[in-house]
Amino acid sequence: MKILGIVGSTRKSETSGVHTLVRTVLDHTRYEYDLVALRGKTISGCIACLGCVKDNICKVKDDLAELREKIVEADAYVIGAPNYYSTLNAVTHAFVERWFQFRHQEGNLLWGKLAVAVGVGGTSGTYPANELEKFFLYNFIETVAKVAGQGAASCYSCGYGETCKVGIPTLLHGPGVKITEDMIPDVAKQPQTMQAAAEAGRLLGKRLREGHDRMSVTQAMQQKLMSMFEHSA
Repeated sequence: MKILGIVGSTRKSETSGVHTLVRTVLDHTRYEYDLVALRGKTISGCIACLGCVKDNICKVKDDLAELREKIVEADAYVIGAPNYYSTLNAVTHAFVERWFQFRHQEGNLLWGKLAVAVGVGGTSGTYPANELEKFFLYNFIETVAKVAGQGAASCYSCGYGETCKVGIPTLLHGPGVKITEDMIPDVAKQPQTMQAAAEAGRLLGKRLREGHDRMSVTQAMQQKLMSMFEHSA
């Protein structure tokens, strides 16, 4: 069994809450894993060329091409992204959007696999985690856990955090805020968040060790997706 971890944050690993949580989940699975950061990679969104229809291989030539085999070979995924405008940041969205290449002619390369969705935001990481869960569902991948944490919004380090009236420091701490190190959110200093990440990793590892039935997972996810469509009609 092998797990693919994806850090969608474009921050350096030492300052990325997404990296911290994804790594924590992976470390607690007790499985071999491959951790890839999207920082510095060029990955565009799907261009709807339909070049992938015949063979389920995307024809866009960018950095996703070198990751395709990792995606296919992995038995499970731990993918994390930061909260940008209450959704995924662009490179993470483009990364999962390009999974469209696997969907043609009942392509089942990803069906029935397992995943953990991780999100980090200046106020909440719930939004990106939920978006990742949706992308997993469209590929009939079961999200076994979601982990959401509060990270350091760029407002704390942009240089105007104390005077900007619509910045996160003012919104969270009120006008006239004086930024101190202890007020800057850090997922590593949030016991409940770190515990949730560890528990998510243990759960993912447990499910993999139990030898989950990919066909059963696929059928459950297909039913869940159809139910979602029926309720939205």
